[in-house]
Amino acid sequence: MIFKIVTLFPDFFSSPLRTGLMGKAIESGIITVTVTDIRDFASDKYRSCDDYPYGGGSGMVLMPGPLAGAVESVVDDVTTVVLASASGTLLTQDLVKELSGRRDLCILCGHYEGVDQRIIDRYVDLEISVGDYILSGGEFAALAIIDAVSRYVPGFMSNRESLEEESFVGDLLEYPHYTRPEDIFGMKVPPVLTSGNHRMIQEWRLAQSIEKTKRLRPYLYKKYLIRKISGE
Repeated sequence: MIFKIVTLFPDFFSSPLRTGLMGKAIESGIITVTVTDIRDFASDKYRSCDDYPYGGGSGMVLMPGPLAGAVESVVDDVTTVVLASASGTLLTQDLVKELSGRRDLCILCGHYEGVDQRIIDRYVDLEISVGDYILSGGEFAALAIIDAVSRYVPGFMSNRESLEEESFVGDLLEYPHYTRPEDIFGMKVPPVLTSGNHRMIQEWRLAQSIEKTKRLRPYLYKKYLIRKISGE
């Protein structure tokens, strides 16, 4: 799997891409991540990449020229171009799984007030938002997208089974976890988890997932019920 990041701030990615599972996966060649600096494609000595918006308004807009040059330097016919944007499609586990089936993703990191619409119309296949809130730049969202998608790449995770037990799989949040010691702060591990009865443990975990989803994510619980009724 190849990720191609296009950004104004390439140094932003230096530490995260060297850390933990991500760093190991890159080092072993399981995934490849390239970072392209938009400013390398600016046409003036100041390396300008933003300008005032037509029609007025606050903030600046990323100029189409440098961004087009950066995108064209890394994409080919099979590249899926994604724009990290607050107004994009919400990133869900289903979308993550779908994206993991692509050969490579080029992720454009939006900044300032946004990207010139002509870049979106000409190059972007999908706009993705990581939530209904505003970040200071698309770089944060790009890292979230890369990490989430990479988990589905064979070899990235040592225990593939854990993917099937995590939150959002089957439209349910993950059940609570406990480890040693069995009793701390006057709070004990639920007895069922130390019973050794695997059927009862599975039933308890499912019940906990359902209750947690219903309480914290009602819309997700409704989706779970619809899918269960339809037999999917």
